[in-house]
Amino acid sequence: MRSAAGLNHPGSYPSFPYQRRWPLGYCASRLLRFALPYGRTDAKFEGGLASNTRVCPAFAAGWRQLAATGRNKSMRLALLPILALLPACSTPALVQGNGLSSYEGLKQSDGKITKSRLQVKKEQVAAAKTINVAPTAFPAFVAPALTHEQRILVANTVSRALCINLSDRFRVVSPDQRADLTVRAAITRATPTDEVAAGVSAAAKLGTSFVDTAVPIPVPRIPVGLGDLSIEAEAVDVTGRQQAAMIWGRGANAFFSTPRASRASDAYDLARDFGDDFAKMLNKGESPFEGFSIDIPSLEKVGSNIGLAPKYAACETYGRAPGIAGLVGGKLGLPPEWTDDGPAETRK
Repeated sequence: MRSAAGLNHPGSYPSFPYQRRWPLGYCASRLLRFALPYGRTDAKFEGGLASNTRVCPAFAAGWRQLAATGRNKSMRLALLPILALLPACSTPALVQGNGLSSYEGLKQSDGKITKSRLQVKKEQVAAAKTINVAPTAFPAFVAPALTHEQRILVANTVSRALCINLSDRFRVVSPDQRADLTVRAAITRATPTDEVAAGVSAAAKLGTSFVDTAVPIPVPRIPVGLGDLSIEAEAVDVTGRQQAAMIWGRGANAFFSTPRASRASDAYDLARDFGDDFAKMLNKGESPFEGFSIDIPSLEKVGSNIGLAPKYAACETYGRAPGIAGLVGGKLGLPPEWTDDGPAETRK
């Protein structure tokens, strides 16, 4: 889904809560947590629902009325209008850190669903032939709700995506080798995914695959607890001068983001999107959000994205993409930690 850039939050608020507790959205989310995973309509469930002060009384009363009819399917369908009123996209935020050598000259350049500030010196970048990708930084204080292993996985996904996408234009060398350009990135914000809501969404989506219909049934995610990610990155030359920089922010959405039962799932998917956008900026020497072009990926890039060996051995540092295992895992709603082996050093 692509939402208007104007719907995005207008400022950078590192402490801004990732999920607004709107009365309607909050009540609907609580009701879904009670009902959808279990499909319960018995007296015990009704009593627990009514006594739970965190669920809106209006919804509790409505649930009991629908339960009295004995139509389980109708009850679930009755929730759809409620879900339609909830925000369908997580609001991205641009969070500036202190990892760039300079923040001067950055200009707003938003996409349809992405917020960014960037600058790129086209001639200098076009003259570069070799590039290396430093490991992405992901401080613990940025996302304390994620585990150490999850932060390593998300940071490695950024570096891997950069390495694979930059291979189409540059010769990628290992981080310890001299190169015309060096890419450094740091994650500045990562809000966790509501793993319960994501798990329910994945189960609902998987369930529709067993329904015999002439037209596939589109099943959006429950728009509750969608994660978002903000990253800043730069490319510097051999003298340390900044030749390109970007502060990037994007949120998951209910229609196209893959629901997985993991707090790191949305950050993991958005990390690959950032790698694609930043690499496009360096490959073309211009903003990836301006103009329109159809990019046909090279065979090496396609192979790397499905888990085959990367074009350049330097990218092996960040491991291989999960490929078919990741695709199947995403369809089943499995956590990315189960299908992605992470960087090479963690597999030793």
